[in-house]
Amino acid sequence: MTVAPRRRAAAAAAPGLAVTEDGFLDHRLAIRQPRDGYRAAIDPVFLAAAVPARAGERALDIGAGVGVAALALAHRVAGLTVTGIEIDPTLMRLCTDNAKANGLEGRTDFMVGDAARPPARLVPGSFDHVMANPPYLEAARADISPVRARAAANVEGRAGAGGNGADLAAWMGLALAMVRQGGTVTLIHRADRLLDVTACLEGRAGGTVIFPLWPDRGSAPAKRVLVQGIKGSGAPLRMARGLVLHEDDGSFTAEADRVLRGAGGLVL
Repeated sequence: MTVAPRRRAAAAAAPGLAVTEDGFLDHRLAIRQPRDGYRAAIDPVFLAAAVPARAGERALDIGAGVGVAALALAHRVAGLTVTGIEIDPTLMRLCTDNAKANGLEGRTDFMVGDAARPPARLVPGSFDHVMANPPYLEAARADISPVRARAAANVEGRAGAGGNGADLAAWMGLALAMVRQGGTVTLIHRADRLLDVTACLEGRAGGTVIFPLWPDRGSAPAKRVLVQGIKGSGAPLRMARGLVLHEDDGSFTAEADRVLRGAGGLVL
């Protein structure tokens, strides 16, 4: 699931770091991100679109990367305050720079930390919504990239983050600790790890919705799913129809385009 936004070379955010500037939401957002290693594409945009936030509320993004999900959510929902935590200090600085470049520094706050070692100033139960785009691969089963930044973004646990990472249970544990009762936890993950995700929510969140992102209108299985639960809810799990990403010619469907270029939200 990739997208090729227009990009241009940009000045390095840190000595020795080459970055590009990429357009998201039909260039409503200009995002600087490393030229090499993990690069944000469409997953964080769909994640942000799925969060049912309203003006006056507070949201937390765990594993903010370069800030795409946090800034897309803040852009879509006026009056929302978004906090982001990111384990890599260089990426965290890019988050802050990107917020300023897009006029969103007043409603966003980024800090260094991860699920294993969250910042002390995060207050449990103080967020209305928590979202996350966790590393998709288990360390024991992954072919770990030699590029440290790519490994840290794609592989959960210590092997994926150079000794400082956390597994999926830790990511979900932090999300559930930080969201208030009745608030939502939303994440995007690989479809083949759906059981791992729902197991982390069981007994702590309910009304869980599974929203597949179908590659096309044919028989290809969904590779990504959005999952959203409500903390403290006793409602049953529900499978949504989901959304088809591509037409037969490879172009985005109107529904996907409304999110990716129109900055629209999703109702799961």
